[in-house]
Amino acid sequence: MCIFCKIVNGELPVNPVRENDDFLAFHDINPKAPAHILVIPKVHVDSFNDVSPEMMAGMTGFIQEVAEAVGIKESGYRVITNVGHNGGQEVKHLHWHVLGGAKLSWGHFADADPKDFF
Repeated sequence: MCIFCKIVNGELPVNPVRENDDFLAFHDINPKAPAHILVIPKVHVDSFNDVSPEMMAGMTGFIQEVAEAVGIKESGYRVITNVGHNGGQEVKHLHWHVLGGAKLSWGHFADADPKDFF
């Protein structure tokens, strides 16, 4: 069982932000921004490659509610999901990072030359 499934089952504690029948949002234990919330479906889905459009429809509204709940809706925020090894996915359970609370930089490829990738 993956770590996020253990969280959903109540086996591991989290600092929750919002929850409904389908999704759970909680503070990341290693935040990369003043507000760094993880949003997960309560059923196990490996990654974005496996999510249904119906689940995404529910996830969209839930993420918007989370942004409002933590006070970053108006100032702006970033929503990220990593897919697979090259995408940086570390936990094989679909999850979204909702980051905000400050002006966010985009440092992943700041010094990269796109020609190096082709």
